[in-house]
Amino acid sequence: MTAVTNHALLEGVLVQRANSSARTSRWAALAVLCAGQLMVILDGTIVSVALPSIQHSLGFSSSSLAWVVNAYLVPFGGLLLLAGRLGDLIGRKRVFIAGLAVFTAASLLCGVSQDPAMLLASRFVQGIGGAVTSAVTLGMVVTLFPRSKERAKAIGVYSFVQSAGGSTGLLVGGALTQTISWHWIFFVNVPIGIVAALLAERVLAPEHGAGLDKGTDFVGGLLVTSALMLSVYTIVETTNYGWSSAHTLSFGTAALTLLIAFVARQAKAPHPLLPLRVFRSLNVAAALGIQALMVAGMFSFQFLCVLYLQKVLGFDEIHTGLGIFPVSVAIGALSLGLSPKLIARFGPRAVLLPGLSLIAAGLAALGRVPAGGSYVVDVLPALLPLGIGFGLAMPSLATLAMSAATPQDSGIASGMFNTMQQIGSAFGLAVLSTLANAHTDALLDDGASTASALTGGYQLAFRIGSGLVAVALLLGATLLRSPTRAQRPAAEKKPVAENATR
Repeated sequence: MTAVTNHALLEGVLVQRANSSARTSRWAALAVLCAGQLMVILDGTIVSVALPSIQHSLGFSSSSLAWVVNAYLVPFGGLLLLAGRLGDLIGRKRVFIAGLAVFTAASLLCGVSQDPAMLLASRFVQGIGGAVTSAVTLGMVVTLFPRSKERAKAIGVYSFVQSAGGSTGLLVGGALTQTISWHWIFFVNVPIGIVAALLAERVLAPEHGAGLDKGTDFVGGLLVTSALMLSVYTIVETTNYGWSSAHTLSFGTAALTLLIAFVARQAKAPHPLLPLRVFRSLNVAAALGIQALMVAGMFSFQFLCVLYLQKVLGFDEIHTGLGIFPVSVAIGALSLGLSPKLIARFGPRAVLLPGLSLIAAGLAALGRVPAGGSYVVDVLPALLPLGIGFGLAMPSLATLAMSAATPQDSGIASGMFNTMQQIGSAFGLAVLSTLANAHTDALLDDGASTASALTGGYQLAFRIGSGLVAVALLLGATLLRSPTRAQRPAAEKKPVAENATR
């Protein structure tokens, strides 16, 4: 009897140790995944504050300077879906490490660039590496944490990296540019990328994927990549050509035609690149649309608030980054602490709706900033609800968007989530900056001062951004439902010991 009891106790201790070891390895893997994702996200904004220095150093013209950003956005937005599906087929770990390697090498080339052509080519390759890295990250997070409470915490960490990384990039970019040189906004990626790749090889579990023979739709991949790249290119170039120009209409039509052809192929292909069953869940489809609208609205803050601080209030690069940093702090406090607990207790829909309301309110408050405004009185009170709202909304949307993903489809679902974020960002930047510039020009023609005209343009963009988020809130209130236990992935319902020892 004593021997049986001792055996049972020993078995219990071993299972407990196995569970503890598995939990530790999962969180170590999450740290590596988020480090790679943070590097990619930072690069989307870290360049923004360095653009004047880059222009002066390399001799960019005013019209070509925007392509320092666009050369990264076009391949990044275009390749996310294809990279996500490749992760499902050949293994997400392989794709993640390959993306890190490409991104790191391209960052080194960006840093040593001596002319505009070399920098733009290197930025394009950097966008490819960023897409490949980012496309599979969320899918790996969801697979690592099958149980709802742990998954909510993990998605909170991922969402913090996604949302706060952009604001942090402004601070880091300003500090590096002002204290050393713009070259270091790229050089800083090299040691981080090398360490992240080495750790990923060590801590991420090996994956074989379904195999290329199970879903290699090369035609579909070519169609969707071309369609998305053309879409992003068309949107970002509207700032130069306008929305009703022949250039915009022709490229937009071509992108739409390619996208329709891609959807038609996916409906009939034996091994589709994007299984349309992913969209059978109303929650998933609605969450993706809401995300695009929310990000488009938020871009009026990420881009135009920086311009307001610099051009109207006279902030330098470092003070601009410090001025935006409270948003990162608020996002971190919510994403890493409260949001996962609220999502686990009340469901993602119940957490998302107040978050969207706060974002809309914050943008509406920015829509009232005066030309002679004060940061503490006029800007900071609007930034805090933005940070809190985004800290609530982003983890909720990630949870909803991945709610119907199976382990076999988590890569493509992750790619879709990130694709909608990039499309929303590009659309928001193009639309809101175009409208802001047009309104500013009209006010200048009417005799307004430069500060008043700029502020009027920014106010209009902030209000429109608030309207976009309000539409997202309406969609969320009418279309979304919190997933029931029966709708959650089967892996979540498995016993702890089985999940821990896989």
